[in-house]
Amino acid sequence: MSKKAKELAIHEKDNGSSEIQIALLTEKIEALSKHMNLFKKDKHSSVGLLKAVNKRKKLLDYLKKNKIDSYKNVISKLNLRK
Repeated sequence: MSKKAKELAIHEKDNGSSEIQIALLTEKIEALSKHMNLFKKDKHSSVGLLKAVNKRKKLLDYLKKNKIDSYKNVISKLNLRK
């Protein structure tokens, strides 16, 4: 688990909370974005990037609707625009 994900963890063994999933997806999105800048014709990776972005958006919408304080914390820690 990454440093950002550990900061957002609710408890020590937290692996599946929305906050952790968003942090892990953010790292995946950053890595795929760098890859796509190098290999613009890689369609399989672009599909994976779109799926990751959409999943993160759904998780952020869930947090915004149900846990607004956690949502604000995640947005600030991960430097996401909203």
